[in-house]
Amino acid sequence: HVQLVESGGGSVQAGGSLKLACVVNGYNSTIKYIGWFRQAPGKEREGVAALYTTGRLTSYATSVRGRFTISKDNAKNTLYLQMNSLKPEDTAMYYCAADPDPTWSFVGWALEDEYNYWGQGTQVTVS
Repeated sequence: HVQLVESGGGSVQAGGSLKLACVVNGYNSTIKYIGWFRQAPGKEREGVAALYTTGRLTSYATSVRGRFTISKDNAKNTLYLQMNSLKPEDTAMYYCAADPDPTWSFVGWALEDEYNYWGQGTQVTVS
């Protein structure tokens, strides 16, 4: 049973940085698709960035490309999201999502319904 535990959220001023972490528990093999989503108040959840681990591919939402970086430390079984040049519109609850053995193409990385494991989220507030 896969468990995802996020941390690293907080409050920061515009232009600042935060680094989110998502620890993966309960899965001993390589998770193929793993990524970050976010949901702002009154808005739908949206894909932020994702990693196709075995294919060594990354994808980013247009709104964060060049500011955010997704990475994974396999030794620590932890996914990261380095967020720089934060803007007030980045304020949201950030969620880690994973599909260990997907049957769908990574082209659909931003489709939340494709992921079958989710963390509880960590709040990011930019003022």
